[in-house]
Amino acid sequence: MDDQQERQLAQGLREGRIDAWHALYEAYARPIWQYVARLMGPSAGEVADVVQETFLAAARSAHTYDPARGPLRGWVVGIAKRQVALCYRKRERQDRIHAAGEWLVRKGRAVIHWLERRQETPPEALASAELATLVRAALSELSPDHEAILSARYLDGVPVEQIATQEKSTVTAIRSKLARARRAFREVFGSHQLSAISYQKRES
Repeated sequence: MDDQQERQLAQGLREGRIDAWHALYEAYARPIWQYVARLMGPSAGEVADVVQETFLAAARSAHTYDPARGPLRGWVVGIAKRQVALCYRKRERQDRIHAAGEWLVRKGRAVIHWLERRQETPPEALASAELATLVRAALSELSPDHEAILSARYLDGVPVEQIATQEKSTVTAIRSKLARARRAFREVFGSHQLSAISYQKRES
């Protein structure tokens, strides 16, 4: 692709033309795939996901492309590099969650009983990095409403009455919402324990 073709393609991308997106993919899909594969290894599934995310990100940010700052190919490669980094961070997060799930299996039912308010949990468990990892992971999987109210009440220590005032609701309604949020949290939190148990059975 010569400079003139690249300028025309860049203009088409900024204008949101479909033919420009097809041309971008035709021109760069193969070299981007090869670039990502060199960074990530032979896992075709992960490579395909990163390549797809690269072109989606390019579509979202086409209006930011400035030909004066470098060629179009370099711009797309830069996006691919960021997507590879995001994939590695996601993988590391999943590894941490899995390790924390194994810790939860070793702790048995003590933490789950604490979540269900049936017994106290030892302070060392509450202070552990593993439990903090699982709590953060579970919160991130909840709906925004549930995540917000649980974080406000149990992480920030905001009283129920203050939450009710902030949300222009009643204390009764907030307590009901908290109960539903706790149930949702227990389900997600418990799923990490079940995943770890299943993994251990496959490995044993």
